Amino acid sequence: MFRNTLRLVQTTRNILIINKANLKTCKVLREKWDLLTAVVIERKPIISPALNDLEKAFQDYLSEVEFERSLKNNTEIKLEKEKSFKPSELEDIDQKATQNVQDFIDLCKEELSQFKSGERITVADKSNDKKSLNRKLEKYLVLVVNQKLGNQNYFILPQGERQDGETLRQCAERVLKEKCGNNIKAQIYGNIPCGFYKYRYPKEIISKKGSIGAKIFFYYARYTSGQTTECEYQWLDKSELQQILPEKYKKSLLPILFD
Repeated sequence: MFRNTLRLVQTTRNILIINKANLKTCKVLREKWDLLTAVVIERKPIISPALNDLEKAFQDYLSEVEFERSLKNNTEIKLEKEKSFKPSELEDIDQKATQNVQDFIDLCKEELSQFKSGERITVADKSNDKKSLNRKLEKYLVLVVNQKLGNQNYFILPQGERQDGETLRQCAERVLKEKCGNNIKAQIYGNIPCGFYKYRYPKEIISKKGSIGAKIFFYYARYTSGQTTECEYQWLDKSELQQILPEKYKKSLLPILFD
């Protein structure tokens, strides 16, 4: 009798657990999410980053080894020949040649001394013009645009909701044109998203839209040319994105970006 009672209690518990699981499953199946795509338009670095002390020391070492192991070039060979000539032979050579090797070397050194390399810090860097692509030349820059989410505006990736019949890749291509205009050119790579982020809507939006939240799929695009003209925008590096993006949003986005 006691064993039968225990079995009955255990069976009742199992039925309750199964019913709860079924209720949760039905609830999940009834949930509707809006699907969106966001485009990560990235400008590659234009110059190499500055070397640190260790890299500079190693570069100097490699240059010294390469110089010691290198063969003599034609100019060095001609210079050695000229130095080995007798004065009378040099006079004959000077009459035939308008310029000897040493003069050529001196002119090259003078030209090198007048050469000025481009500055790493540009005018856009000095004025902190975040709309310019001619800034932070050694960094990766990502395009963010001013978009309204709910009652507030944020600088986030250009994004838009997927339409019926669209693939996520097609949605990303449409978002690129609608949010950034036709002037900017960027190449989207692959049909598979490179990142993902989701969030739930407030209760008042859920009642209006019938969706409980949004799932955003990030698509990577390589900037090629042009500039956006459709909205307020900024080109920011990873550290600047850290300061401007919403907290949960950046936790999903920043790990997939280069520094």
